[in-house]
Amino acid sequence: MNMVVIGKSGQLSFELQQLLGDHVSCFGRDDIDITDLNALTKTLDAVKPDAIINASAYTAVDKAETDEQAAALINTQGVANLASYCKQAGVFLVHVSTDYVFNGSKGSPYTVDDAIEPQGVYGKTKAEGEKALLQTLPEASCLIRTAWVYSSHGNNFVKTMLRLMAEKPQLGVIDDQVGTPTWAKGLAQACVYAAQNKTHGVYHWTDEGVCSWYDFALAIQELGIEKGLLENAVPVMPIPSSQYPTPAKRPHYSVLDKTLTRDTFSSIHPTHWRKQLSAMMDELKA
Repeated sequence: MNMVVIGKSGQLSFELQQLLGDHVSCFGRDDIDITDLNALTKTLDAVKPDAIINASAYTAVDKAETDEQAAALINTQGVANLASYCKQAGVFLVHVSTDYVFNGSKGSPYTVDDAIEPQGVYGKTKAEGEKALLQTLPEASCLIRTAWVYSSHGNNFVKTMLRLMAEKPQLGVIDDQVGTPTWAKGLAQACVYAAQNKTHGVYHWTDEGVCSWYDFALAIQELGIEKGLLENAVPVMPIPSSQYPTPAKRPHYSVLDKTLTRDTFSSIHPTHWRKQLSAMMDELKA
């Protein structure tokens, strides 16, 4: 397949490039402007893709609260433009969305059919992007929602925790936000599967299991010491979200139900988050 990845510098883009190697063309912001349909069309017509994976997004959750126009250009208009191009060109589109489209108060895993109710600008612009995609390209697109993504590449919670645990005498980590970490490598495999098999519909992909950010931090420290990435353990204290206010509201509960994914993605299945974390940290060590 002639596959195109939109996005070049992000964690998912990195893993897609590692996975696909020479069998993919990656376009970053200097190579393609997804906010301009004419420019996008000219760029993509030159390579004639069979499938596109959109791994680009405005993901600065707090900054989005005061930068809604920029977030909407990428997360909404950009997705609408890609969907329009794919419809007229007969190209399959895989698009990645987020747990932030839900309100975070359900208390049990969110299914693909649960009501969309974003609580902030980032979630709102991603939800509008989903809407544009599903209205324009329902039979030739795969929408994959994910959460808590990390990789050995780029900035993320795992690498931040390892750095702070090496620098600080103790840490406080939020314990009342619950979800599931996702290694970007597994997410990349799901995106490629969907593109190659033209698996249309809405799906959820995270690793398996459930934890709080506090639980996640404890596992990072434990595995970090075990693998020689950290020298010593420091006290990690559980704190409520109220002690760490942010401009954007975070979902208190964002576990995603993956039943449909397990039934449909026959050759790949999510792996428990702790096993994935261990594998990613082996990569970091190497």
